[in-house]
Amino acid sequence: MNIPNLLTVLRVLLIPVFILLFYLPFSWSYQAASAVFAFAAVTDWFDGYLARRLEQSTPFGAFLDPVADKLMVAVALVLLVEEHAQLGYMHVLLTLSAVIIIGREIVVSALREWMAELGARAHVAVSNLGKWKTAAQMLALVILLANPPQVTFLVIVGYALLIVAAGLTLWSMFQYLLAAWPHLSTDTEKK
Repeated sequence: MNIPNLLTVLRVLLIPVFILLFYLPFSWSYQAASAVFAFAAVTDWFDGYLARRLEQSTPFGAFLDPVADKLMVAVALVLLVEEHAQLGYMHVLLTLSAVIIIGREIVVSALREWMAELGARAHVAVSNLGKWKTAAQMLALVILLANPPQVTFLVIVGYALLIVAAGLTLWSMFQYLLAAWPHLSTDTEKK
């Protein structure tokens, strides 16, 4: 167990803390939950940096890191969808964005696993577009988690960033599917 792996495990362990803080009946609970989420997002970048810099990449870390990221984001999205239910049409935008983001993660994870079985995982490696998507998504979630579900300037900015993230999410998914299409469209029955 090295430092990058410990940071990844810490991110998973922070999920129940994050949920508890979000639901506490105090005026500061949203900000505290958002701070824990932001800290987890920073550890995500930091553990990857340390793993590369210290040459401490491990199979365990390669497996758990994306799982921890997806769990933290999915939990945040589910909490926000539930909490923002009274915001009418804005809630519909949040829900659609959450479905797109979570659905894309499932599709791309399955695609990467399948491509790895074919020995072609490099065709669906993380792209720069995925990094922009992640940045917009994380910033949106930090903003939305920190604020109560009311129509304010910051909440509108958070929604706008999440919609941008959902758009980039779809775009990156289509890029991954196009890169994998030659493998997906091969007729394996004839071989």
